[in-house]
Amino acid sequence: MNKRLKIVKEQWDWAGNFKRLLIVPLFLVYSLAASAQNRDKIPVLIVDGFSNHDWEQTTAVTKWILEESGLFKVEVSTVPTDSLERLSWLPEFDNYPVIIQNTNNINNPSLKWPREAEIALENYVANGGGLYVLHSANNAFSHWKAYDEMIGLGWRSSSAGTALEIGSDESIIVHPPGEGKGTGHGDRFNAVVELYNRHPINYGFPDKWQTVNTEVYYYPRGPAKNIEILSYAYDSTGTQKNWPVEWVVIYGKGRVYNSSLGHLWEGETYPPAYRCVGYQTTVIRVTEWLATRDISYPVPLDFPRKDSPSLRPEEGFVKKE
Repeated sequence: MNKRLKIVKEQWDWAGNFKRLLIVPLFLVYSLAASAQNRDKIPVLIVDGFSNHDWEQTTAVTKWILEESGLFKVEVSTVPTDSLERLSWLPEFDNYPVIIQNTNNINNPSLKWPREAEIALENYVANGGGLYVLHSANNAFSHWKAYDEMIGLGWRSSSAGTALEIGSDESIIVHPPGEGKGTGHGDRFNAVVELYNRHPINYGFPDKWQTVNTEVYYYPRGPAKNIEILSYAYDSTGTQKNWPVEWVVIYGKGRVYNSSLGHLWEGETYPPAYRCVGYQTTVIRVTEWLATRDISYPVPLDFPRKDSPSLRPEEGFVKKE
């Protein structure tokens, strides 16, 4: 198998949109963000309410990262904890070009979205909406077939779907259901993210860059249809193999981005994984691309390299009420 083979057939028509390498000094990034204040901001909806991770803090930091870029206006819809109230929960997904999914019921499978909301999200994406599956959100909703198709790969049992591995020659190794393990991860560590396919999201990124204190999911599983792997990393604390880190999925007319990046656990406020310049740049660019199919946000000069991580100051995060 050709090492650059894309399981998805579509070729991204984006090269003509970029006339120069988008690596710019940090002061210019902030200047561009300031000028973005004068433009219409892209509306974004984060859906949260339950998870085995700290979903409230994950939402708060993600909202802050996006709004600090000057490109977005972020709203939040929290799934009610009361079962009766939850039955009537139905966000107006169509009011937003991007939905960030930050719910996860892996520890309580009975806790689900109402069926009407599930159908609404399916229709939203199929009709052209953008869905960002944030870290542990790909652990969620194993009962929901369309959700599996939207996310492509997720945290599933060994019998639940196909797993994709990246070989040492960068070929795609396909593990059918029942072959290999269910999805898992080893200890968190500083991982080198290696680009697999160039895409508007990672245009201008170095071929390899280091993120910090992250999880690399081994044997991510699912239907693996209409999927394009963007990057992978070596699982040094578990299987000693390469596994996808980021991928995009075509679902109807819509696009879905899914990744194991973005872990934030109980007791963490602004952890190194979220302070990583590479992660923050990725969050902003993913959200912009899902909304517009284009990228204007540049690659900052302090973007990490293979041997040099890059973190924003810990005191930089300010939660906005």
